[in-house]
Amino acid sequence: MGKLIFENNNEEVEIADGSPIKNECEQAGIPFACSEGVCGSCIIEIVDGMENLSEPTQAEKDFLGEIQNERLACQCKIKNGNVKIKF
Repeated sequence: MGKLIFENNNEEVEIADGSPIKNECEQAGIPFACSEGVCGSCIIEIVDGMENLSEPTQAEKDFLGEIQNERLACQCKIKNGNVKIKF
């Protein structure tokens, strides 16, 4: 089980390894428009645990350019471990 930690409100949610984080992010208040990685409404900052997320998709690379500490929540899956995000 992975754990998604929202820095904004200190909420923590457990997520099965390999699962998308979209639903949990949406429930926490992150806006979603297209859910396909083209609009950018769901940009999140990864505070800690980037290595515990799936590799960036081509849609993320196209939208964000060089991936540093931002990801698109609609495209991410948690691999394992903890991931702390800010939105």
